[in-house]
Amino acid sequence: METMEFIVSKYNYWMYIILMMIGFYAMIAKNNLAKKVVGMNIFQTAIILFFVSTASKKGGATIPIIQHGHGEAADIINTAQYINPLPHVLMLTAIVVMVSTFGVAIALLIMLYKKYNTLEEDEILNILKAEDGK
Repeated sequence: METMEFIVSKYNYWMYIILMMIGFYAMIAKNNLAKKVVGMNIFQTAIILFFVSTASKKGGATIPIIQHGHGEAADIINTAQYINPLPHVLMLTAIVVMVSTFGVAIALLIMLYKKYNTLEEDEILNILKAEDGK
């Protein structure tokens, strides 16, 4: 029974793992390059969600902005109740990288489709082998 309670209490982490595995499966098992790119995007999103969720804590109800002044008064304030903003800031950067990676990947897919009229990995490899054999 304790095991089931542990699993249920950490349901968000299980969702991130499931999302990661869906993205990983799409990147590894699919032959269509567009599906691989979408799988990569799902994988990256799961990682971002994981890191953002680790920044929260029980009892942390405020952000770390000192409102009581400077000097000794600021040193006395208990910082244990503050939520760490660093993971959120880092994940904003990761979101920018994810979106730009997705944009570049889609641009490359458009160029591949214009050249080979397909996005299937095995068909493109067969076309390349045929071109090398000529």
